[in-house]
This record gives sequence, C-alpha cells and structure tokens, in this order.
Amino acid sequence: MIDVDVLVVGAGPVGLTAAAELRRHGVECRIVDALPAPLPYAKAVGVQPRTLEVWDAMGLIRPALDEAVPLLGQLTFVDGRPGPRMELRLPPEVPYAFAALPQYVTEQLLTEHLERFGTVVERGTRLEAVAQGPDGVEATLAGDGRTERVRARYLVGCDGAHSLVRKSAGIGFDGDAFPEQYMLGDVEVDWRLPPGYAVRSTRLDGDGKIGDLLVCIPLPGDRRYRMSMMVPPELTLAQDGAAVGAADRVAHGLGSGRGPDLAQIQAVLDRLSPEPTTASALRWSSTFRISHRLADRYREGRLLLAGDAAHIHPPTGAQGMNTGVQDAYNLAWKLALTVRGVAAGGLLDSYDAERHPVGEEVVGRTVRHARAGYGDSGEDGMEAVLLREAQLLVGYPDSPLVEPGGPEDLAAGGPAAGDRAPDCPGLVRDLAAYPQRLFDLLRSPDHTLLLYAGPGHATGCGAERLQECAAAADRTAHGLLTAYVVLAQDVPDDARPAGLRPPRVRDLAGGFARAYGARDGEVFLVRPDGYLAGRFHPADPDRLTALLRRAFA
Repeated sequence: MIDVDVLVVGAGPVGLTAAAELRRHGVECRIVDALPAPLPYAKAVGVQPRTLEVWDAMGLIRPALDEAVPLLGQLTFVDGRPGPRMELRLPPEVPYAFAALPQYVTEQLLTEHLERFGTVVERGTRLEAVAQGPDGVEATLAGDGRTERVRARYLVGCDGAHSLVRKSAGIGFDGDAFPEQYMLGDVEVDWRLPPGYAVRSTRLDGDGKIGDLLVCIPLPGDRRYRMSMMVPPELTLAQDGAAVGAADRVAHGLGSGRGPDLAQIQAVLDRLSPEPTTASALRWSSTFRISHRLADRYREGRLLLAGDAAHIHPPTGAQGMNTGVQDAYNLAWKLALTVRGVAAGGLLDSYDAERHPVGEEVVGRTVRHARAGYGDSGEDGMEAVLLREAQLLVGYPDSPLVEPGGPEDLAAGGPAAGDRAPDCPGLVRDLAAYPQRLFDLLRSPDHTLLLYAGPGHATGCGAERLQECAAAADRTAHGLLTAYVVLAQDVPDDARPAGLRPPRVRDLAGGFARAYGARDGEVFLVRPDGYLAGRFHPADPDRLTALLRRAFA
C-alpha cells in the first residue's frame, strides 16, 4: 500500500523547490528534514537571473524581489592595487538581473510558498534507511523518539553532499577535494566602496599564485557582506568529521567546530581590505571545505537525486544552489506526469539525460574558474561569460524530448529546440487595456502552445490549420496544455472574431516576432519548465503530436 506519491528528503532550497513544484502540479508529497529548525546562515547568497525566471513561473517572484538586493558587479584588488572591474550587465531583453539573497531567506520564502499548498516541512525527521521495490520505495524515518516506515511511489534525495539516498541507490560520486580550507563570516564594515558590488582581494606569493584571499558578497543591509577567506592555523579542519565527511570522505561543507570570531575576521581585513575598515555585527561564522564531485547518474529506479546530492563544486559564480533549484524544476513536471499515469514510458529517463550534462559542465567550469579565474573561460567575450553564469545558456538540444529543427529554423532566428524560451513584452489581450509579457502566459504548470498567425493564418484555411494543431495537441496532452494564437502586428483587429479558441494575444510591438524569429503559420511548443520542445513551420498536427507523445502516454 502506498502512503504518499513522493517523499522528498531534505528541506534546503532544492528540496523545497521540488516539493512546491510537485504540489503545484497536483501531486501529494511529504518533505522531511533532519534539522529541528532551519539554519539562520547566509550560505548560498547569489541568485542567478534564470532562477528568478523559475521563481516567476512558480509564483514566488514578488517576495523574492522584495527581499533580495542587486548584485551589480565585482571589484578586484591584487596586492592592494585595483584590478579589472566586472559589471554584471545583461542584454535588455533579459527580464531579471543578478541578485543576492541569504539562503535562510530563500528557504523561508520557499517554505511559506509550499505551505500555501497545505504541505509543511516535517522537521527533526531523518531518513534512516531506504529500499525500493518494483512498485514503490520504503523509507524508514526517525525522529522525536519514534520510527516510521513510509511507502512512496518515488523518493527524491535532496539531502546534500553526504546523501544517504545516493549511497542507498549505489550511485558513485567521484571527484576530489581542494586542499585549501576557508572560513565564512556575515559582518558589516564601514568602508566607502560602492554598494552592490562584490569585492575580491588577493595577495600573490613569490610564484605568482594566490597566497591570501578575501571575497565579499553584498547582503541586504547597510554595508553588510558575507565574507570568505582562508582559514588561520588555529581553525584548521583536518580532523573535523562533519566537514570532511568521516563516513564517506567527502570533504565538503560547513565545519562543526568553532567558526572565526570578529578578531580573526578583522585580521584578514587588516591585510586585504582595499581601504582601512572595521568589521562589526558578526551574525554568523563558520569554517568550510570544498570538493568537486558528480554523481554517476541522477536516477536509480524510483530514487532520484537533485542538488548537492548529485553535484558539488567550488562556489565560484554562485552556481551550486541555482543549479540544484533548476534540477528540481526540471524533475517535478516529469515526476508529476508519471505519478498521474499520463507520462510516456521514458519521460523520467530524460531527467538524467538532460540534467547530468548540465551538472558535469558546471562542475568543470567552476573548478576551472576557481583555479585559473574568468580569464580562462573559453567563451567569446564577456557577454557570453555573463549569460552562462546567469544560467541563461543552459539548454537541452540533445534531449529525447526535443525535436531538432532544420537549417531553415536556424536561419529564421530565435530559440532553437531545446533552448530556453525567452521572454518578450508588448502582448495585448482582447479584454486587457495593458500589455503583458510572454512569461505571463507561461506560468501554467502545463505545456504551452504558441501559434503565430500573420495575414495568411489569421483567417480562413490558415486559421483552421492552427486550430487543428491546437485541438490535436490538447488531445495528445490529455488536456494538460494551454494554447494561444499570437497575432502578428500587421494583422487587422477584425481579422479574427474575438472570443474564439484558442484565445488570442496581439504582438502589438512585434516583440514576439523578433524574439522568436516567428514566421506566419509557425507553432512553438514550450515545456512546463520554460524550454522550447520544438517549432514547426508550416504548422503540422502530425509532427506536433508525435513530439508530444515523447512526454505523454
């Protein structure tokens, strides 16, 4: 007998995202965490623009923007002298910028969001053992002096670098550890450096290598930063089992011993601060170690991994939490369709097929940047570096769920199949006096079909062809699909009667046509996670339904 559809283990940002998205997709789940209360630590603080887009689709963007602060760029100093200044400026069509938000605030926002679906984190409840059979997973949970056995259809392990779920699944986790040890401090300083900029200050040794390091990331508040620096000898973690992972030798994470005090942080600032300053208001401090490891695979039967359970790496570029959040976002809609019994047989396999290469790339890139800096990025220019750091270049062109386009599709411009579906402004609906963004139409948890109608498809046989596509797609997707006709800006207002299905929006300023390279009579299928599954010109119901059958039974 199954007790719950999905059990999520771990209530950090990744587990909370997985649980909230499962609930938004109509799936019952439980989420447990061994900690009796959330940790009030500013661990992961960088929020990438793509994660803000995910939060937009989830319905979480307003409180996130209220709490976060802009991350404008980075000031660098080498041996006390100013170095290159990095400005975090993205193209104007990208809707969100780089942001900083303490992890404990991120977890609070996600927890409150999850509770709106009636699901509460079961704290002080740890996973003791897990075994899977052909029809489900049996998990042994312990906490508050009791033991409980829970049977779930699937279990998602978001339980960190030392994941019991990963070990129970027999999934390897190869990699290595950095020899350096670090410390963190959440403090305020009285310097006059421009707000909103990270600060990286280094001193080089006789061989030109980094001998001393200070990295400061701005946090909400007046001149408040999360600072990381090399650890002094008295705080060395060599025997710290919590950080080194005594059971599995994964040397990654926060130490369990004493963190630096204000005097030890001040000593580093005295050596490395770009200008004389005094630290105060120490909220939290810790020591930590860094490893780089990647799970052999993200799925073993009914056990799935996300976040640090699947990949760990240096914090360079704030990629870790953001990659994990997007693991969960990719997985949730696929798991929901599977639990509801409407998924194609290989749908869950696509999770590993899509996200494992992303994890591999992120691990490799962050290790490379940690050792050699951004100058060894291998990218063509700073804009490409920033787009990749923003996670806006993540795509799934080789996914089994994607239908690659032909040369004519590439020549048309806009996103290719497997790319992130970009936003665009200036869409006007019949009953609204104000323009909308495309992202306003993509917040549905279902697939979205966009049918572009120029003069040749706004009326007559062309319009009937688009409606035929929409009807066939809706049937194939078991009704889990939303369709819109996007009318080109040169189509007269009265070309198509208002109120017909699918509903229509007018591309009044031509923003959709430019962003998507849209051609008259072209259809675009956008997945629930905001990636383009395919584009077809001319509209073809048979090709469209064949593509949908890769996801739907």
